Amino acid sequence: MPKRYWWVIITYFIMQYSALLIVPFTDLIPLNEADILVYWTIFSFSLALVIVLLLMRPDMKMGSARDASSAGQIILWSFLGLFMAYFGQGLAAMIEMELLGIDPGSENTQAIMDIARYSPIFMIVPAIIGPILEELIFRKIIFGEFYKRMNFIFSALLSSFIFAIVHNDPQHLLIYTTMGFVFAFLYVKTKRIMVPIIVHAAMNSLVVLVQYNIDPEEIERMLEELQFIFIGG
Repeated sequence: MPKRYWWVIITYFIMQYSALLIVPFTDLIPLNEADILVYWTIFSFSLALVIVLLLMRPDMKMGSARDASSAGQIILWSFLGLFMAYFGQGLAAMIEMELLGIDPGSENTQAIMDIARYSPIFMIVPAIIGPILEELIFRKIIFGEFYKRMNFIFSALLSSFIFAIVHNDPQHLLIYTTMGFVFAFLYVKTKRIMVPIIVHAAMNSLVVLVQYNIDPEEIERMLEELQFIFIGG
């Protein structure tokens, strides 16, 4: 694996835990803890995205594969991919509830939405910045490197499982793994990392917008009635 890929992965994990660096200095910042969390998250994600894009410049200069999807196919597969991702998520949620006895609802998604309701500007992180970073890392790099050494099924499952673990929502590992598998399929099918980025971003954006505009108690009631779960990746 190229050295720059390791630096991309290291950048991502430093970003994930960078909030720990400012904890000792929160008393010196003239903001409450919630505001510090929001602004630091936006700053750290944005900075990480800039660094990752700079590190990935050699890949961008290589251009696309000869048989990569055209602009029209990108639009088509992005549209189909969104339905595939939601179908996979629904199927995984059904298995979790019916076979594993896991209740619908995601603590990870709920935590994100609590922050978004407090400060709507935070929504750019799960809706835009996060999906770009995660697809470059988990599909372009991690899945891509596995795919060079093993078949699609194993490389997709392994990279998707890592993707699921990083989301720190152990109850819903199956849902996140399923989503990652769909994103990997779209990447291989189109040979365009842009497609899983679009689908991932669209999926997260829909989840954020729907949950932002519906009262949390109403969401809870809907989950109980429909026995379904919508989780952003």
